[in-house]
Amino acid sequence: MKIGFIGLGIMGAPMAQNLMQAGHEMIVRTRSKVPDALKGATVCKTNAEVARAAEVVILMLPDTPDVEQVLLGEEGVASGLAKGKLVIDMSSISPIDTKRFAAKINELGCDYLDAPVSGGEVGAKAASLTIMVGGPEPAFERAKPLFEKMGKNITLVGGNGDGQTTKVANQIIVALNIAAVGEALVFASKAGADPAKVRQALMGGFAASRILEVHGERMIKRTFNPGFRIALHQKDLSLALAGARSMGVSLPQTASAAQLMQSCAAHGWDQLDHSALVKALEQMAAHPVAPDGEQGDGE
Repeated sequence: MKIGFIGLGIMGAPMAQNLMQAGHEMIVRTRSKVPDALKGATVCKTNAEVARAAEVVILMLPDTPDVEQVLLGEEGVASGLAKGKLVIDMSSISPIDTKRFAAKINELGCDYLDAPVSGGEVGAKAASLTIMVGGPEPAFERAKPLFEKMGKNITLVGGNGDGQTTKVANQIIVALNIAAVGEALVFASKAGADPAKVRQALMGGFAASRILEVHGERMIKRTFNPGFRIALHQKDLSLALAGARSMGVSLPQTASAAQLMQSCAAHGWDQLDHSALVKALEQMAAHPVAPDGEQGDGE
């Protein structure tokens, strides 16, 4: 297929590369340099140009305003679409705005899927992302072969917006788990126990989790180079809290995790991996889980 891909960042570049390696023709646009791995792709100057050339247009962008600009702005994707094309937004953005974007694209005779992902840079490179999809089933079936080149756990959750709602729920769980692991390791280290051995022991019990395995190790080894930046997770928790406020739902632990991330941002750590949330807890305890090594803050 002729696939348009807009947004070749930490996640987008390897996702596009996996599609290209599967034999699809890639038509791309990015604000940064096109990675060497995608040098065989056609590079377009405008988003509308991508939409005109491609059968399917995939977006992988940082936030809701970026998606709106790319879709509906001047020389946007919408202005280049022809009836029957498919737009897939794999960014993590507002579920409410997603429904509005879908309606605009549907008015042009095109299908729209919101398909945010989880798995970070590692999952993007390994084509093992979890993909949460909202939209009509026929469009999902059309896109499924593409999703299968980028991910493993692929679920059609419901209609447009439901994919984004699922991603927000995912980010709530991940943030709270990072905070829990951070608190546990700060507690153990301050008490004089070896945090690495504590983590090893906990991995064999009911507290075992992917977060304890991966991010617990990052906290101990001080490897905070970003797989997923605090700034982006902050954005996702803001979506969660805004949605909760509009629905009259209380999310007290989510609010607490968001404040820990805000503390990190205030200290200039928002470009570090979200496992660096532990640094806010360490500051409050006046005690690091482990001393910073050569990699330190990952800067």
